[in-house]
Amino acid sequence: MNKFGRFRTAAVASVSATALALTACSSSDGSDGQGSSNKAVGGLEIDVKPAGDYNEKERDEIKDGGELTLALGELTEQQNRFHANMTVDTSTVWSWYNPQMALYDGEGNYTPNPAYLDSVDESTEGDKTVVTYDINDDAIFNDGTPIDWTAFENTWRFNNGKDMEVQVNSTDGYELIESVKKGKNDKEAIVTFEGPYPWWQGLFNDILHPAIDTAEKFDQEYLGKLNPQYGAGPFKVENADFRGDTVSFVPNEKWWGDEPKLDKVNFRAMEAQATINAFQAGEIDAAGVGSKNNLSIAADMGDSIDIRAATRPASVLFTLNSKTPQLADKDVRHAVLAAIDRDQLAKIRYNGLGYEEEMPGSLALYPTQEDYKDNLSKVLEYDVEKAKSLLEDAGYSEGSDGYYAKDGDKLSLRYILIGDDEVSKSTATAVQKMLKDAGIDLKVEERPSSDSSKIISERDFDLLLSGFAASDPFGPAFFGQTYASDSTLNKSGTGTEEFDKKIKEMQKLPTREEQIKRINELESEAFAEYGMLPYANGPQMVGLKKGIANMGALGFAVIPKENIGWEK
Repeated sequence: MNKFGRFRTAAVASVSATALALTACSSSDGSDGQGSSNKAVGGLEIDVKPAGDYNEKERDEIKDGGELTLALGELTEQQNRFHANMTVDTSTVWSWYNPQMALYDGEGNYTPNPAYLDSVDESTEGDKTVVTYDINDDAIFNDGTPIDWTAFENTWRFNNGKDMEVQVNSTDGYELIESVKKGKNDKEAIVTFEGPYPWWQGLFNDILHPAIDTAEKFDQEYLGKLNPQYGAGPFKVENADFRGDTVSFVPNEKWWGDEPKLDKVNFRAMEAQATINAFQAGEIDAAGVGSKNNLSIAADMGDSIDIRAATRPASVLFTLNSKTPQLADKDVRHAVLAAIDRDQLAKIRYNGLGYEEEMPGSLALYPTQEDYKDNLSKVLEYDVEKAKSLLEDAGYSEGSDGYYAKDGDKLSLRYILIGDDEVSKSTATAVQKMLKDAGIDLKVEERPSSDSSKIISERDFDLLLSGFAASDPFGPAFFGQTYASDSTLNKSGTGTEEFDKKIKEMQKLPTREEQIKRINELESEAFAEYGMLPYANGPQMVGLKKGIANMGALGFAVIPKENIGWEK
């Protein structure tokens, strides 16, 4: 499938069925998503905790020293976390040597990171939201540049969408900022929005060094390399080997905050099956265990590991590439999605896990969140005969081989299967059979995880299993990133300029309540473009060596890297 992780908003990347939401190494699996326990394979009882499950410990409960070795899908070519071609793996690497400006608990409650910010205050000027950031006097980048208001200005500049040469991951929120100015001194940044903006806590949680000052640098400076000098925080880059797909971090002598508990953190890129094998062999310290196979292995490991599970703020979905000639017709896309039995795919996904969930109907809010509505069922239902009828309306005729064709061209699509995990393979086989039953030929093309970012950035697919993960509970804030026709996240390429205008109008509504109400009206219209089909949320599930503190199934949590370690 397609990995996704913690970003400012949702982000697309390659998502392995057993490596979903791999900020630390988590996965799909669990119980009912509401905190109850059900028997899973191996006789395990999985307690899925809505507010995260990561063995929370205070610093005095954690040993000084030790190493941590984790898996990574790929050491991506593009290492700029703000770039359109970033993936979850980009974000994971970035987070270990760049500033964490904000912290969240598992429920998504925001706290400024005191290592970087003395205070953050919201106020209003007329109808404009104004946010004032008082930056820690000691905060500096590794090259000696102070972390000050210019870093906030630079982050806004490259994320506001005004420079068309900048390929940015998301403009949501940033494009509504009127100005970023110096306050009473360089260590105070004053952010003024054009009007009310209720989701400001989701912005400036990562910052971009002022040295990245041109579109060319934004695009090229992080290609095939990290930039340790532009980082800041408790850890620094020790080594990054793009040929060997490994990266390691060690304590940063320029860090001004609490000493990191770990002596070293290592990442190794590996496929899903290699990851669980390495975990079983004791070569890595954590792995996603959200498949029947992986959970069985975890059960056999007994008391040497912990299994931590939490509700996952993420969506697993299929994306249709409307730029493919055969998928340019909306009726054809509708037919493809109508032929997919999501209930059957959910059974495959959660086989052996003792877990069931309501079929998701939104990419803006999760079923566990207040104000969630199923906006998909209003415009789509599983119906093979309906799928065939739609194809016939689009000018296709069923041939003697059972497949539909138009003007002599058979309706044949490419399903790109990324990675080698068993659930993704079973899902691809099931979808292939479902589409065959509707007269649609589906060719499954297997590609390694190391190709994932290239496949996505180049839209090298007709049908792709992928994932969106939210960085915070403010889903409505990235509605535009999900559905706008020009969004780099919207790999379906669907949408219209008219709908984009509706999104912008929604974003200017003054309160969270008004925006959410409008989103629940607009999302059915977006789904009616038939470019994206969510079919699972599911919990995070992580297997970890016994004793790892402040790590696991995070929910919305963002934890200071210096507080991760081995408990005493």
